[in-house]
Amino acid sequence: MAIVANVNNGKLDYSYTKSGEKEPVGSNLGYDQFLQLLCAEMQYQDPLEPTTNTDYVAQMATFSQLEATLSLEQTEQNALASALVGKQVILATEDTTGNTKYVEGRVDYVLYENGEVMLSVNNGLYPLSTLDTVADDTYFDAAATAKTFSNMVSQFPDPLNLTLTYKGAVEEAREFYDNMSDYQKDFVEAKDVEVLKALEERIKELQAAADAAEKNKEENGQTPTEDGE
Repeated sequence: MAIVANVNNGKLDYSYTKSGEKEPVGSNLGYDQFLQLLCAEMQYQDPLEPTTNTDYVAQMATFSQLEATLSLEQTEQNALASALVGKQVILATEDTTGNTKYVEGRVDYVLYENGEVMLSVNNGLYPLSTLDTVADDTYFDAAATAKTFSNMVSQFPDPLNLTLTYKGAVEEAREFYDNMSDYQKDFVEAKDVEVLKALEERIKELQAAADAAEKNKEENGQTPTEDGE
């Protein structure tokens, strides 16, 4: 890893920044840069007023503390990643155009690659930093059930173009919705329920019209009687 700020006479030059960044990148030093800075300070110190042993010990203590903190942070990340195995997660990633897209799935395993923690989800590897949401199976089951219901409703034509041939499918959609738990229904969009109601009303109208037509035929003698007359 290269040093993230120039060192002039043992001091960081905060005037150097990366393009597009508002804050000095020198404020994000890691322990490698800290060690380079300490070496630079020793190299460029004033020979007439050299740094005392006490100052070096204090700086080394700071360096050791920093290194221990970073090591603890890495250990915590590893523990978090390991605990995610088998869990349902949502990852926020970017596509080739820079737009954010979300990946849902179960964490199959954790891979440590080039010092970075990677999560295996849906046969793909994603950095731990892309983790957006962790949920239990109940959440994902409810979301999937609501999605299934939405797909069922979307398959029907507009109510004005509906025919009685869709009666059975509409009844199946209603049965599917009624069998959902209250928790699962919370994931259903209100517009999908309204569409189902509109479809049911249209089916009732069509059925009533069909029944009336059938009754009219019977009254006009167009339907054979039971004795065949």
